[in-house]
Amino acid sequence: MGRILALDYGAKRTGIAVTDELRIIASGLTTVPTEALFAFLEAYVRKEKVDRIVVGEPKQMDNTPSASEALIVPFLKELQRRLPHIPIDRHDERFTSKMAVRAMVDSGMKKKKRRNKALVDEISATIILQDYLKSI
Repeated sequence: MGRILALDYGAKRTGIAVTDELRIIASGLTTVPTEALFAFLEAYVRKEKVDRIVVGEPKQMDNTPSASEALIVPFLKELQRRLPHIPIDRHDERFTSKMAVRAMVDSGMKKKKRRNKALVDEISATIILQDYLKSI
């Protein structure tokens, strides 16, 4: 069985999380500048078996797509073109950033470290992946 990658896609940077090979545990992997995302993903799938990529789906409270969805759609088309052998799923990402900050606070992380937006994005990707794993 291969890993599942989850992406919390953003205009500036993208948080990435990954499962273990048995797909039991979701862990934060890293955050990369979005401009370097394709290079990172292509290199990662060359060295690790990845069976699926889950991309966060930003929605409004009324279930309509949020404004950032307009950035994600072209990314998804290019991702499918570059990695056609890997299925892509979408998963609701509402509140993941707030949940990530809450998890940082609850773990006793200092305020200075909680301001690290890259870490928030990585934790958000982990939350997306954990939630996705529960749903399958």
